[in-house]
Parts: sequence; C-alpha cells; structure tokens
Amino acid sequence: NRDWKSYLLCKLVKEKLNNYFYNRRRMNTLSFLNLGAGEIIILALVVLLLFGGKKIPELMKGLGKGIKNFKEGVKGIEDDIKDNNKKD
Repeated sequence: NRDWKSYLLCKLVKEKLNNYFYNRRRMNTLSFLNLGAGEIIILALVVLLLFGGKKIPELMKGLGKGIKNFKEGVKGIEDDIKDNNKKD
C-alpha cells in the first residue's frame, strides 16, 4: 500500500530535479520551486495519504513555529551586525 505512495513521491521529486538541472542556465535561485496548481494538489494528496488528516494540523503548527523561530534568528543576526557596524 505504501509502495505506490513512495513511488509517486519519488517520481514527482525526480521530475522536479530533472527539470531544474536541465534548465538551470535559464533559472534564478528559487525558480525550481515554481509549482502549478496540479502539482500543488498532487503534493497535498501525497502529504494527506502519508500523514493522515489528524497529523497535518500538528505538522503545520510545528512548521509555523519553525518559520517564526528562523525569522527571529535572522533578525537577531541582522541586529548584531548593525550593532557591530555602529561600534566600528
């Protein structure tokens, strides 16, 4: 049962990576993440199948906290750099 889910996820990732490497001369830094509506729906279905409906809110909560902590860390580093530049 899980084999076809893993196969679908691997195929999607492989396709995205192949597109990135074959077209990288025309791409900027994050353009390989440019997903269409169909791809987003497929990814959402894969996540739903792999983790189940009850686990997704917990995953999103953890993801939100992680993003918040990352932004706070970046802001702290930027503030430290600004303080060091003012001292010099």
